[in-house]
Amino acid sequence: MLFGRRKKNPIKLPDKKVVDWKYATCGYCSTGCSIEVGLDKTGKAVTTRGVADAPVNKGKLCIKGLTEAAIFEAKGRGTDPLIRNHQSDDWQTTDWDTAFDKTAAEFKRIQEKYGRDSVAVVSTGQILTEEFYTLGKLTRGLIGTNNYDGNTTLCMASAVSGYKRTFGSDGPPGCYDDFEHTDCLLAFGSNLPEQHPIIYWRLKEALEKRTFPIIVVDPRVTMFAQFADIHLPITPGTDLVLLNALAHVILKEQLDDRAYIEQSCNGAAEFAELVEDYSPEMAAPITGIDADTIRHVARLYANAGAAMSIWTMGINQSTHGSDGVCAINNLNLITGNIGKPGGTSLSITGQCNAMGTREWSSCSGLPGYRALENEEHREEIGKFWNVDPEFFPKKRGMFMTDIFPAIERGEIKALWLVATNPMTSMPDTGRIRRIMDKLEFCVVQDAYEDVEANQYAHVFFPASVWAEKSGCFTNTERRVNIVTPVKKPLANSMPDLWIFNQLAKRWDNSQNMSFPEDSADVFEEMKLLSKGVQGNTNGLNGKPRMLNISGMTHENILEQRGIQWPMKEGEETGTERLYTDGVFQYPDGKAKLLALAFNDNNEKPSSEFPFWLNSGRVVEHFHTRTRTGKVGNCNKFSPTPYMEINPEAAQQLGVENMEYVKLVSPRGDAVVMAQLTQRVPKDMVFIPFHYHDCVNRLSLGLLDPHSRQPAFKQCAVRVEKTDQLEAAQLNVAMRAF
Repeated sequence: MLFGRRKKNPIKLPDKKVVDWKYATCGYCSTGCSIEVGLDKTGKAVTTRGVADAPVNKGKLCIKGLTEAAIFEAKGRGTDPLIRNHQSDDWQTTDWDTAFDKTAAEFKRIQEKYGRDSVAVVSTGQILTEEFYTLGKLTRGLIGTNNYDGNTTLCMASAVSGYKRTFGSDGPPGCYDDFEHTDCLLAFGSNLPEQHPIIYWRLKEALEKRTFPIIVVDPRVTMFAQFADIHLPITPGTDLVLLNALAHVILKEQLDDRAYIEQSCNGAAEFAELVEDYSPEMAAPITGIDADTIRHVARLYANAGAAMSIWTMGINQSTHGSDGVCAINNLNLITGNIGKPGGTSLSITGQCNAMGTREWSSCSGLPGYRALENEEHREEIGKFWNVDPEFFPKKRGMFMTDIFPAIERGEIKALWLVATNPMTSMPDTGRIRRIMDKLEFCVVQDAYEDVEANQYAHVFFPASVWAEKSGCFTNTERRVNIVTPVKKPLANSMPDLWIFNQLAKRWDNSQNMSFPEDSADVFEEMKLLSKGVQGNTNGLNGKPRMLNISGMTHENILEQRGIQWPMKEGEETGTERLYTDGVFQYPDGKAKLLALAFNDNNEKPSSEFPFWLNSGRVVEHFHTRTRTGKVGNCNKFSPTPYMEINPEAAQQLGVENMEYVKLVSPRGDAVVMAQLTQRVPKDMVFIPFHYHDCVNRLSLGLLDPHSRQPAFKQCAVRVEKTDQLEAAQLNVAMRAF
């Protein structure tokens, strides 16, 4: 009997009356699923489906992709440019030219008064690669500020930094097909079933063909941990100790690939000397992992024919996230697991085009993985763009996480936010709110005018959503895939590429530069810049550029449903893996084994704040919910901010299931609903990070010294009782965001 019924009702799929299907790439996470959007006879987007012959998802979609058609006309879409003189004034609808003129005039006024770097630009991982490239050209070649970064600093900067420090270049070396070949998978702080469901499906598909051990390192019993063969419930922030201990066992028991180390690595002696001090017995009380378990995992990994490591924010969002990534790379280098089928270090990226911004946006340097510090690179791009190379700064400017303190100090007076929402995504948002109030001028460019940061803006640019535009994304495995315009932009909103091009016209030197209007023409510029060699100065080796897309066109990308770079001119398809020859991007071709000592600088639970605060993603939401929060079939599963708390801890506090409580940290407080579960230990609570004015009122702003990424996941809180009626009223009010 099914809830009083004797007969199961059949599943009925409503006919959406689709008359046409348009191809795109999903605009949520970095998996890179090929998607088709169905249009009815009026041209309205009514549904989506996966593309059956696509190499990434093979017809599958997660709940976000399945409901993505709803974002086109969701509540809160920006329809017209808005303008006002002060944050407290009412918005006035204006035309695009007036909005552009005011923005350019304010940027120039502020730069003339305070200096070029008094204007800052913070971008995203959500727009198209051709748009990133154009924004970089505008910012580096015309506006001229060096304080230009992306919100990917909050999620992937430690992976970027770790790849560069170990291999000499950014760029994930592996691919999804490595699941088909690996003999052991080690996952750090990655909850694939909720963060990247289609990648998880790829893993499950591989396991149906043959078995291999899955080891999940996570403080919480995630869905992935429940699925794993071994779960290591590590103490937050101690991944580096565990990784050094694994390396200790592998070297001590001579399970390392000595031939590979000698051929392809530097620093082996110093590395061995450091990890000698990280025995399993030393690591056990720090990590919370039994010494014998550490030995068992090390032997499993080293004795596998091929072994791979994956990770997401659990590693990156730490005061030593970059060291953690380097330590993962160390583990794979000493076992010879780089550049071969099933053997890799694979960071699972967060946003749909976080890779595109890393590659082409010029945030941290110049396009195509070029460095501002490299004179040859400045000369090359200056000549190509028709910009005096002396106009470029000679080193990268501030990261996103340093830009906001600079506003606080009065060094930065104007801010341009492009498809990012720091009022929800930055740590210690109470401080961010005070910082935003200090700006003389702020521009917000977003598809939704009710984005929280718009409270502090003087100009709003209404941008088109993902599939109202044309261009490319790059996914986790370096696969470039295409978005074709499904429908026209809503009302008077415009594609980001058009916005950047029109704003560029407000600078005189733009007449001497090329700003193509069509994304395919922009892509042709990028292809030209992807050719050639890296240069021979500043530690580069004069070898062909690794980030080569010269063999790609919008047409063959669409035909192949995505192509992995590098793909050189004349080649028929892309390259699955990097470093297959054991040669890396440093001048001598060798990777670096880095000796990394653990510096225990986390905020820890205390008598005043006795709980670790952990945060992460749930499958039905994405980032700050500016989109999924407006999609009923996503938002209905978790509309209310909640925390997971262990039943024993709740009992000691007198907290009941589904009761509102207040969480307090040294920085702020947040009201959430308690969910009692054994998924978290007694000294920890977990909150999804998507909710406005919630977890990041509590989180810690300490930064990794290499990547400048915040330690979102290592801070301490206490749980307090709160008035239930007031909390319920607050919850209702917060649902407006």
